[in-house]
Parts: sequence; C-alpha cells; structure tokens
Amino acid sequence: MIDNATLLIAIAFSSGALMLTLMLSWLNARDSYLISWATGMAFVVAALTTLSLSNGRYDIWTPLAPYAVLISGLALIHAGTRQFRTGHVRLLPVSLLWAACMLGIILPFLFGLSGLGTIALNLACAIYMFLAGYQYWAGRTEAPIPLVAGSILFALTGLSFICCAIVLLFDGQWVLTAPPRNWAEEFNSIMAIVGLTGIGALSLTLNQSRATRRHRLEAQTDSLTGLLNRRALFDRFGKAELPLGTAVLMFDIDHFKQINDRQGHAAGDAVIRHLAAILRQNLRDDDSVARIGGEEFCAVLLPMPVDQAKAVADRIRADFEQATIRLIAESVRATVSVGVATSGTDESFSSVLNRADAALYKAKDSGRNRVTAAALRLIA
Repeated sequence: MIDNATLLIAIAFSSGALMLTLMLSWLNARDSYLISWATGMAFVVAALTTLSLSNGRYDIWTPLAPYAVLISGLALIHAGTRQFRTGHVRLLPVSLLWAACMLGIILPFLFGLSGLGTIALNLACAIYMFLAGYQYWAGRTEAPIPLVAGSILFALTGLSFICCAIVLLFDGQWVLTAPPRNWAEEFNSIMAIVGLTGIGALSLTLNQSRATRRHRLEAQTDSLTGLLNRRALFDRFGKAELPLGTAVLMFDIDHFKQINDRQGHAAGDAVIRHLAAILRQNLRDDDSVARIGGEEFCAVLLPMPVDQAKAVADRIRADFEQATIRLIAESVRATVSVGVATSGTDESFSSVLNRADAALYKAKDSGRNRVTAAALRLIA
C-alpha cells in the first residue's frame, strides 16, 4: 500500500496547482465563483499538508483542526459551483449545512470516538461532493459534455468518501489510534487526485468558454441600450436574400442634436434608452432590433404585409411620443420618424435596408414624427 502521508502530499500538490491556476484566472476575470474555488482549494491544501505532517498521530485533537479546515474548503467549493450556475449563493442554507457537518465531526472526537468522527468526516465530504456535482448537472444545458463529465467526477469522488465511511462502519472502528489504512482509503486518495485534477481542468475550460461567449456578446451588443449593434445586425443578415415579405423598420429620433445641446448628453442617453425599451415591448422575441448609429435604430420583423408593418411602426411611434422621460431635474419629450420597407422576391437585406432608409428620410422631410412606407419592390 502507498504511504498515507505520500498520498496526502500528492493530493495537496495537485490541489495547490489548481488553486494557483484558479487564482490567476480570477485576477484576469474577477468572477466570484473563481475566488470561491481558489479559496476552497487553499483550505484543502492547508488541511492536507497539516495531516501529512502529523507523523501518524491520531489522538482526539490532532485531526480536528485540519478536518475543520477541510470541510470549510469543500463548503467553499460547493458554494463556487452554485455561484457558477446561478450567479449567487444563499448564505443561510450554506452556513447551516457547514455548521451541521462541523458538529457531526467535532462531537464524536470530543467524546473520544475518533472513528465515529472520521465516519462523519467522510460522510460530510461526500455530501459536499454530491451537492457540487448536482450544481454541474443542473446547469448542463450551458455546456453538456464538460458539465456532465464534471458532475460524474464529483459523484465518483463522493462515492469514494462513502466507501471509506462504510468500511469503518462495518469494521466497528469507533475509536482510532492511527489514520485508517484500507482499500477504501487508497481508492479515495487516488480518486481525489484524479477527481480534483479532472474537475479543475473542466472548470477552467468552462470558465474560458463562458468568458469567450461573454466577449463575443459584448462585441455584438450596444453598451448603452443592450440591443444588437450595427456589426451584429449585418453579421446576422449580411447580404443574403431575405424571406419574401420580411419587414425592415428604420427609426430616427427627431431633433436629437437639440436635445443633447439644450439638455445635455445624459438627457440624450435617457431618450435613446427609452426608445430601446419601447422597441423591446412592441416587438416579438423572433424579431431583431439594433442600434446602428447615434440616434438611429433598425428592426427586422418576420414576414408580414406592409400595412401590418406600418401599424407596428406607428404603435411604436405613438408610444414614444406619449412617453415622458423623467430625469433628476427635468422631463424630456421626444418624437421619432420611421421608414418601413418589406422585401421583394430575391431581395437582399442591404437592398431592403436602403429602401427603408429612403422612406425614413421622406418621413423626416414631410414633417417628422410619422411613418412612411417604401413602395413595394417591382420584380424586374
């Protein structure tokens, strides 16, 4: 059998490498779950290092401090997995579970039942492994393969702790004078090395893929309104032909420069955000809407008759006209002009957009605060 202290040191080194990698990732991304994982791994490293230096002593007091630190570390790792999936942690349930596990371990040791305390330790570790695995399993739709693989590794590691508890329980070892040495402990140590390494690699991969998706989203999102930006809109529709009857609506806030000049850029930003909110309220989930310039917006609607597209545009125009944007010191009112075009046979997005833009300028030339539809495209 492999020396117990050697196994503990191996697990501590594996955990330490993972802790440093997580810490570096946190310094780069500042995601809360990364610091929870890194801190949890630091606790695990401290606990295992202390146990490996105990020289085989297993009296009432020697294991208690490292066991308490180990459970605290696993609690933080579980909290990190929940933060990863949901973005937050409910402190009361987490604290109550930690306190229950600590009492379950400490009380048997205080009464001289070190074996029973060790059984409680293994059960507590298994609980945290299973709970962390559940968080990965519950969030598997985000990235099915790595999250399912991570949940399996957590479950197998938890199972190895269960095996340790079962062996002690069936052997009736209520009092221990040395660290337990049996096949289950060997399995647990090896599973801890494999599990921690695999879970760490998967977690870092998940964090990197999430960061990549976030950066891609940021590159395609208008920072002021949260809508698509011009680049994203053209990436989505490009120069491809649109389905017949697809409606393209162009919006331009009337006299926007005067709003900025007279009432400041904060007022202008508030007006832009309010129009974005009205667009969201009036458009369907399958429609696309983007801010393509300072005060210009574009919406692409699923195929519909031009009269229906005009009705949608006029509803948005009326809602915006009636709205009062309230600032700290004053209120702002604004209007919007709209140009509408629907795609003809074999017509590209750029072509429909140009016709909607031309209709928009007709609306502005005709007095603003109105909807103008482009003539239907004739087939050549």
